[in-house]
Amino acid sequence: MSTVPSSWQDLARQSFMPQAGRIAEITDMTAKDRYFRIELEKPLGHRPGQFVMVSVLGVGEAPISISCGPRKDNMLEMVIRRVGRLTQVIHGLKVGDELGIRGPYGSGFDLDDFYGRDVLFVAGGLGLVPLRSLITPVVAEAGRFGQITIISGCRNPSEELFRNQLRDWSDAGINVTRLVDGTENMPWEFGIGLVTDPIPKLKLDPEKTVVALCGPPVMYKFVIAALMSKNVPQDQIFVDLERRMKCGVGKCGHCQINQVYCCQEGPVFRFSSLAGLPEALR
Repeated sequence: MSTVPSSWQDLARQSFMPQAGRIAEITDMTAKDRYFRIELEKPLGHRPGQFVMVSVLGVGEAPISISCGPRKDNMLEMVIRRVGRLTQVIHGLKVGDELGIRGPYGSGFDLDDFYGRDVLFVAGGLGLVPLRSLITPVVAEAGRFGQITIISGCRNPSEELFRNQLRDWSDAGINVTRLVDGTENMPWEFGIGLVTDPIPKLKLDPEKTVVALCGPPVMYKFVIAALMSKNVPQDQIFVDLERRMKCGVGKCGHCQINQVYCCQEGPVFRFSSLAGLPEALR
């Protein structure tokens, strides 16, 4: 008989034991990014901005952002980029195949911080994937917020994610700005430039505005500088740091920034809490 307290066993089971997820839908979004809708054994119960650990038996596991808002059903949405052996294997799976899903992990966004305020989303590249988990519930309850603005940028038109949903959000009255660094001779009817370019032109009430941003590390410094020039308070800027997470439970140290573990205290942080951690935005 085990001498380990049952509460410890329950904690270990919750933290480390994945549940089975059956692939219900697969859609190619770009040449290397693929959308997966997963049917779980039970509802995930996540908050926007959290992540899960996705595994294939005998191959390995990796942290993957959740790309849907909180749901009452058993469905999970993710976008997985093909970057290594595990993701190569996942991209080779078909509808009906199974994955291991454990989590959710991380702090996530709290919708109470956004209700009643103007909301600005700034997404660069893959940053739209985790931010979509917050954008979706905010747009669904648009009447509970002020002005909603989305700035989404990527390298070129072929790398734009969720292009149909960006169009739908715009058609629904959301202020959506779509940008690429360059067209590379591809058809493109929207803007060319960086995600920082529209910020100086925005009419922001700094005391009423809350910001959520996610993208490549090089983006943060410039976006935050643009927001500070508009007098947006640091504690109203939320940064989603997708940073080298591996275990999801603060044991491996891969995501550690000084004394902070991104997988537990993040990946969502108020910018004000990162003032003493310049390494966090590199």
